[in-house]
Amino acid sequence: MKEALDARDALATALTRAGIQLPAMDVRSPYPDETRYALVHLGLCSAPVAHALAEVITRGASR
Repeated sequence: MKEALDARDALATALTRAGIQLPAMDVRSPYPDETRYALVHLGLCSAPVAHALAEVITRGASR
């Protein structure tokens, strides 16, 4: 769970620096006891946010 929380926070920080916000980011586990692993749930985003994400990823990948 801690690893997923840390990953969510790191991603949120990186997205904020790029001027992007995913308001529904969350951490969830498919297991009731939450001890096996957890997943970073990015939630829904609008088309403009999806385009902004694609642009930032493309710029970063071309470096």
